[in-house]
Amino acid sequence: MLFAIDVGNTNITVGLFDKENLVKQFRMITQTSRTSDEYGVFLGEWLMLNGFAMKDITDVVISSVVPDIMHSLVSSIIKYFDVQPLIIAPGIRTGIKISISNPRELGADRLVDAVAAYEMYGGPVIVVDFGTATTHDLVLGDGTFYAGVTSPGIRLAANALWHGTAKLPEVEIRKVDTIMGRDTVSSMQAGIYFGYVGQTEYIIRKLKEESRLEDLKVVATGGLGKMISEATREIDIYDPELTLHGLRIIYDKQ
Repeated sequence: MLFAIDVGNTNITVGLFDKENLVKQFRMITQTSRTSDEYGVFLGEWLMLNGFAMKDITDVVISSVVPDIMHSLVSSIIKYFDVQPLIIAPGIRTGIKISISNPRELGADRLVDAVAAYEMYGGPVIVVDFGTATTHDLVLGDGTFYAGVTSPGIRLAANALWHGTAKLPEVEIRKVDTIMGRDTVSSMQAGIYFGYVGQTEYIIRKLKEESRLEDLKVVATGGLGKMISEATREIDIYDPELTLHGLRIIYDKQ
């Protein structure tokens, strides 16, 4: 079985694959202070609780945008699973041609999402990942990663709102039915939610306009992506498991 591990700025997402089937998945908070033993014990216990054993894991693939965590995480995989993990890095075989000014600047998470969206849904495609940062990436019909847009994620922007003001409270980020806020909390929730829907729609429309591509699909993923996807017709597909499948697809290509 394959462990697919995506290390993000906020969460580490782990998927357990039996061939092409995503059997189980879970998330834990990204912390740079964890030791290799902590990772090993945690992963082993999670497997046991779900009816599996460490010996069931024959392969591991990791993408990460947090370099400080990698030494402990990779060491835990080698020590506890006796597997040398495949790390998503420049030069790895993906099936995607990176056509930006400096391909090595492209984050592993964006590359993995691009591979998954292109392989699973075809191109041309805009891939939107609602993570700590929100990214909109354009993959052409021939599989070329052509351009990207990066903006603050919805939670990051909301945190700035209440931490950067003296009297505004921290509020739940959620879908609201009306933009007509009648008190401080509802007005903040309306601004965060509808403001982000509006930003998402504008960026997608602008990418479509400037690329001049026909039959351009839009695929979204990420924790808060479902909430935004439900509010706009600009997003065609919401796939919460896109990144994990991208890791599996890249591993299969090696």
